[in-house]
Amino acid sequence: MAEGKIIKALSGFYYVIHDEGITQCRGRGVFRKNGITPLVGDYVVFEAENENEGYIMDIKERKNELVRPPISNVDQAILVFSAVEPNFSPVLLDRFLVLIESNHITPVICITKMDLLDNESLEKINQYVSDYKQIGYDVIFTSSKTMDGIEKLRPYLRDRISVFAGQSGVGKSSLLNALLPELSLKTNEISNHLGRGKHTTRHVELIQFEGGLVADTPGFSSMDFIDIEADELAHCFPEMRERSHDCKFRGCLHLSEPKCAIKAGVERNEIPTYRYQHYVEFIDEIKERKPRY
Repeated sequence: MAEGKIIKALSGFYYVIHDEGITQCRGRGVFRKNGITPLVGDYVVFEAENENEGYIMDIKERKNELVRPPISNVDQAILVFSAVEPNFSPVLLDRFLVLIESNHITPVICITKMDLLDNESLEKINQYVSDYKQIGYDVIFTSSKTMDGIEKLRPYLRDRISVFAGQSGVGKSSLLNALLPELSLKTNEISNHLGRGKHTTRHVELIQFEGGLVADTPGFSSMDFIDIEADELAHCFPEMRERSHDCKFRGCLHLSEPKCAIKAGVERNEIPTYRYQHYVEFIDEIKERKPRY
């Protein structure tokens, strides 16, 4: 038996890359029986029936796993947000960051369509970027139209498994096309009537690039905090995570508790007010979540 990595899943087939090439595999019936679904990114053991076909026999332990998009063993997430069309949304970015942080994946913020900004909008974007850089996040400005910033993104993709994710219509496929012109990934214009993009990417696939693997994923506009508990949320905000041990009470949720280091940080402008407001919104959402049985 041989080992490899799933780089594409489509219509019940899993395409496994290994030293000898790529083998199209099916999953064993026992996976379905046990409720296990092989994911793009999985390291697997497979048995080849011939040069081109085989069966996945075992899935190795995953270091992380995303539900939407369904992918595993990701090193970093390139979170693609447009400056305009659709407008930059810090609350949606913070949702993405919470999900990525909770899965112990390194995020890189990429802001596209910078060529469409006027001076006033640019100043506003720069203030947000300053805050996120202060927190410790890497931020890259790009434009697929003018090609500005594209080369700055390239080194981030070397020797890593990267997932591109973001709201529909922000230009993920256009960005990948600018990096890899040979891909000619389908792009789609914003639906002016709906104010959002149409889904143009239909499946998850890992593409070989700069010695690493890159995934383009379906765009989506909202995310639920399915697996994050209220007492875990602050750990997904780096500026809160590093201060939470200074709170007076253990298990402080940083809401109405006295002598809370997080609230003190907000008052001293060490934590952006909007980030704290998003934290409170997310806490409320988690508390109102219906329990799973």
